[in-house]
Amino acid sequence: MFRIAVSTVAAVVFAASHIATVHAADTESVAALGPAAQQSLAALKAKYQRPTSIPFPSDNPYSVEKAQLGQMLFFDPRMSGDNYIACASCHNPALSWGDGLPRGIGTGMTKLARRTPTVLNLAWAELLMWDGRKPSLEEQALGPIQTDVEMNQNLDDLVKELSAIDEYKLRFTMAFPGEGLTGPNIGKAIATFERTIVSNVAPFDRWIAGDESAISPAAKRGFDLFNNKANCAACHSGWNFTDGAFHDIGLPSQDVGRYKELSLPSMMHAFKTPTLRDVDRRGPYMHDGSLKTLVDVMRHYNGGGIQRPSLSGDMKKLDLTKAEIADVIAFMQTLTSDDPLPQVPRLPVAPQPRREAAR
Repeated sequence: MFRIAVSTVAAVVFAASHIATVHAADTESVAALGPAAQQSLAALKAKYQRPTSIPFPSDNPYSVEKAQLGQMLFFDPRMSGDNYIACASCHNPALSWGDGLPRGIGTGMTKLARRTPTVLNLAWAELLMWDGRKPSLEEQALGPIQTDVEMNQNLDDLVKELSAIDEYKLRFTMAFPGEGLTGPNIGKAIATFERTIVSNVAPFDRWIAGDESAISPAAKRGFDLFNNKANCAACHSGWNFTDGAFHDIGLPSQDVGRYKELSLPSMMHAFKTPTLRDVDRRGPYMHDGSLKTLVDVMRHYNGGGIQRPSLSGDMKKLDLTKAEIADVIAFMQTLTSDDPLPQVPRLPVAPQPRREAAR
């Protein structure tokens, strides 16, 4: 996984050296296609080119100090009211920044209504959460901390608690000169760290860069199906394989989804399109964790979903064969990258109460 090291400058550029160059044999393989087919495939691949840098908002620009502070806060269980749930408790880097559960677990082992979404590649997201209720990553970072069934922490109490820890006070002063430790700055620090969580170059990226040997023939057939007959690209578009929008895909769920935030008929039962990067590491699937495997996911889409007025116009029966479903899954598996796990940071130590000297 590409991540900002604390010693780097704020201008972040992806490691282009990971992209394989085109070998002679690969060039011959591409040349075997007719000119029209080559042009069509090249145009399709161009839609999936990775960006060259991570975007940071003007009101929360990147700094090494801020990212390092945010990483500490992300892994610190003192962010919760009971001091035992950290952001990383649900967004575990070993589970592709999710928790591997059908639905999230909050304070007091409360089972939440929805599955924990990954925080992978959120630097490019506009509306956050399954229903889009948070307009920025800064607000999203503070949301679960303050929600009573999740981390159940009062923000003012959290500021007081962290202010009693000298190292945190110093780090906030360094990250936010002239401002220091405030509730909004807690959100800004975590958001800065989260924007550095970016999926690494995957076999698919090497293939569209010209390495024909990077993915299998089955995956190549799957790519064609993904963009055509299977219609996956209608929502899972671009390099991050999400349109960032909200759709009712016909799941048998009573959850109204986006409709609670935006009362339009088309938003009933609509949920945000998740990224497909590292998707084979993030089961179970859907907002409610109701589909255990990618085969289950493909079977759902193949059937067209529950027919109702709010159902997305892109949902329809696909009539994919078992072999075609296998090819689409083979393609999706090429979106998984070899992401080294981050080092868990050393956390600042709270002051210890003084003991009276023995008499």
